[in-house]
Amino acid sequence: MGCRDHSPPPDARLALRRVRARGPFPRWQKPPDCLGGSASVSGIRIRKWQLRVLFLSSVALAVRRGRTAMAAVAADPAAAAVAEAAEDREIQNEAIPGLDDQWRQIENGESGRERPLRAGESWFLVEQRWYKQWEVYVQGGDQDASTFPGCINNAELFEDQINWRLKEGLVEGEDYVLLPAAAWHCLVSWYGIEHGQPPIERKVIELPNMQKVEVYPIELLLVQHSDMDTALTAQFSHSDSVDLILRTAREQFLVEPQEDTRLWVKNAEGSLDRLCNTHITLLDAAIETGQLVIMETRNKDGTWPSAQLRVMNSVSEEDEDFQGQPGICGLTNLGNTCFMNSALQCLSNVPQLTEYFLNNRYLEELNFRNPLGMKGELAEAYADLVKQAWSGYHRSIVPNVFKNKVGHFATQFLGYQQHDSQELLSFLLDGLHEDLNRVKKKEYVELCDAAGRPDQEVAQEAWQNHKRRNDSVIVDTFHGLFKSTLVCPDCGNVSVTFDPFCYLSVPLPVCHKRVLEVFFVPMDPRRKPEQHRVVVPKKGNISDLCVALSKHTGIAPDKMIVADVFSHRFYKLYQLEDPLSGILDRDDIFVYEVSGRIEAIEGSRDDIVVPVYLRERTPARDYNNSYYGLILFGHPLLVSVPRDRFSWEGLYNILMYRLSRYVTKPSSDEEDDGDDKGEDEDSDEEEKEEMPGPSTRGSLRDSEREQAGPSSGVTRRCPFLLDNCLRTSQWPPRRRRKQLFTLQTVNSNGTSDRTTSPEEVQTQPYIAMDWEPEMKRRYYDEVEAEGYVKHDCVGYMLKKAPVQLQECIELFTTVETLEKENPWYCSSCKQHQLATKKLDLWMLPEILIIHLKRFSFSKFSREKLDTLVQFPIRDLDFSEFVIKPQNESAPELYKYDLIAVSNHYGGMRDGHYTTFACNKDSGQWHYFDDNSVSPVNENQIESKAAYVLFYQRQDVARRQSQPGSSGPSVSTTCSSPPNPEFMDVN
Repeated sequence: MGCRDHSPPPDARLALRRVRARGPFPRWQKPPDCLGGSASVSGIRIRKWQLRVLFLSSVALAVRRGRTAMAAVAADPAAAAVAEAAEDREIQNEAIPGLDDQWRQIENGESGRERPLRAGESWFLVEQRWYKQWEVYVQGGDQDASTFPGCINNAELFEDQINWRLKEGLVEGEDYVLLPAAAWHCLVSWYGIEHGQPPIERKVIELPNMQKVEVYPIELLLVQHSDMDTALTAQFSHSDSVDLILRTAREQFLVEPQEDTRLWVKNAEGSLDRLCNTHITLLDAAIETGQLVIMETRNKDGTWPSAQLRVMNSVSEEDEDFQGQPGICGLTNLGNTCFMNSALQCLSNVPQLTEYFLNNRYLEELNFRNPLGMKGELAEAYADLVKQAWSGYHRSIVPNVFKNKVGHFATQFLGYQQHDSQELLSFLLDGLHEDLNRVKKKEYVELCDAAGRPDQEVAQEAWQNHKRRNDSVIVDTFHGLFKSTLVCPDCGNVSVTFDPFCYLSVPLPVCHKRVLEVFFVPMDPRRKPEQHRVVVPKKGNISDLCVALSKHTGIAPDKMIVADVFSHRFYKLYQLEDPLSGILDRDDIFVYEVSGRIEAIEGSRDDIVVPVYLRERTPARDYNNSYYGLILFGHPLLVSVPRDRFSWEGLYNILMYRLSRYVTKPSSDEEDDGDDKGEDEDSDEEEKEEMPGPSTRGSLRDSEREQAGPSSGVTRRCPFLLDNCLRTSQWPPRRRRKQLFTLQTVNSNGTSDRTTSPEEVQTQPYIAMDWEPEMKRRYYDEVEAEGYVKHDCVGYMLKKAPVQLQECIELFTTVETLEKENPWYCSSCKQHQLATKKLDLWMLPEILIIHLKRFSFSKFSREKLDTLVQFPIRDLDFSEFVIKPQNESAPELYKYDLIAVSNHYGGMRDGHYTTFACNKDSGQWHYFDDNSVSPVNENQIESKAAYVLFYQRQDVARRQSQPGSSGPSVSTTCSSPPNPEFMDVN
């Protein structure tokens, strides 16, 4: 073991023979393979070209020595030795520069020690004693001096000479000096390096506000998830990327190129953290020496081994070896998550997007620092879902990881409430776009109006500005451009802008009529309530409802009062001018025939209409019992009372008449059951009267002033109360005859709470009929009271003709006037205007999403339009809607084929989402209903449930079907499966 220096080697003749055997020197112009590339010594990579100069100079020296030795031997052996020594000094002087030049190159030159550090450069450690010896040698000025340092020896810097691990605690200036790469290579070429010793190469890393040579790199333990016992040690720089760890682990553990892997690191607490962003440095990832890094390899079914412990294990034994068609995979309903399953199935069957994730192209475009994104987590969760669904190893999968990820970033989707599939789809497309945005730092872009410029120029500028901030696979696939034209109604100022879109929300032709189901309650007690269905204008008033009902009943509209009945009480009493939009389809609407109005006018001779509730006394079990021992039952009434009969006795008699259909009148033997004891003179003077009909008068007056409860709705003064028509709040105060019920004033809720508010004292009273349980049982027929008849109009259904999808698109591009809540600021008028607005399609995307606006929301109403929209499966032509100058030689740029449909069955309050989708590989249509998947015919796809349509441009489909393309090899034109058992889903 000697150092590789410039002293004559003992086997010079042997070296000469080897050189001659290799041939002439021109063959050495390209160094042997052993001198190229790089080598790994103790886990540290070094460049072999660093040894070329040393090797070649040694060979040249050996050749010259060999020639000299042969000539000298022929003459005089003693003289040959002297001549050889002189020639060695001559050659050495030719190979090594002068000592002054050495000093300048190593210390002060552009490549010397004093040069500034630059991030990413390589510097080398040299043992301090050797370097000091070299300084003494070169500063002495004598090349033949005894201070010659010999070859570079860094033995004192290593713990051992087997693993060549650097000693801990070495200090620059005491134990070693640092040399840049150029200076190091010069010293090696001049003096050589101790045989077998590796060079100590270190990188310059960028730290906050400084650069530093990383003397001690990070040493990590690498293991596989499947074999935690076998660990490999590897060294990395703080400036190395996490991707280098991944590539090193894949190389060391011999992972196949097509297999997916990811890294976990064990933190100080003992838990594992995902190393999601592989593009950041180890310094940014806060990875330290000694940490355990685990490489996980994806299973063949698309799942990760670490995720199998966290998901529900719902796979049966017979499904473990399942192998099916990729993409034909259901999604388990986690509880009202059918909306999510439907959106995911539609998106999963977009060919180019699915190929993008299956081929791992998303890994290079993950944007972890986008403040508008989800740090790549949403894209990774979706990628995992796609890989599982398209692995072919699952009949269905449980998307709970994806569901939790969505709820984490969009709190509106937390929990298990029902949501809208289009709303989730909008969030998902936007989230994937931001997670995969190729623009890492968005620049400010000022939006410019057309200002009279050509549309081509303005549109191109708008699209380029959009791409400067938004560039992702979502933009490439789903984004288009439409033209927006606003016209000021006052000055005629025209504003033209071009805006990107991700989907088209097209309106459905709306019918201006609606059908209301009501119950008509006639004044004639012998007639049962009637159920009617009336057609009314959607934007009409209550008076329109009364007019429509009048045509069925023959009762004048001004003799009707409309009420919303809820829980045995009046929820609202409508006025004639109230809008019909305040009535929901689920409301119980009663229309009462009356002979007067509730809002009594002072001085008027019209009858007074009194709201009446029915209550039953029940024993109060505790303090919080409802209504203090009284509960409401039956349907409330609106009773017309003549003014001259408005007394407690008269009201009792009128109510007995109105209830005569289901209330039995007591017999004469049961009437006189009162006790005369304690009666005063006033009561003795009262006459016994028969139970009167509608024409009988009552005359009972009490001296106590009545206190009425609050009314519903607007507070109104009640003239007959001010005239002291009713002077007590309860009747009868003293019973003389047997009464079936007692009467009491209550508030609009039907409770007997008293109030001292002057406004409420003077409002319309509500009267309660309080029944004893025994009296109700004997005289009140509940079955008859609940009875009603159906009018012939109940069977009427408002017919809705089917509409074409093209009609919806035409409505989307129709001129409309802005609403008052959303005015436009006119730059010419300098004020907000209700301008006219028109949208036109300029550029269409590869995948066109059409959202049918079936759900209508207003201040008072919500409804779902179940109109049948007829849409083509193939050849949806947009050429008549695109206003951009068209390429007539390529008509496929404007024609689309259907690839997926999101369906919604049910109404506003409840419903169910499913999906029709065409498999990109087989071209067959399937019906996805949560975890159930069935083949279907094309004639089953079109239905009233169609909600969101996915269309693929024909040129894209043909491009993907061409051989050599990245897409599937079969045509993506969808068709019906040849011979399956089809499932009727409609």
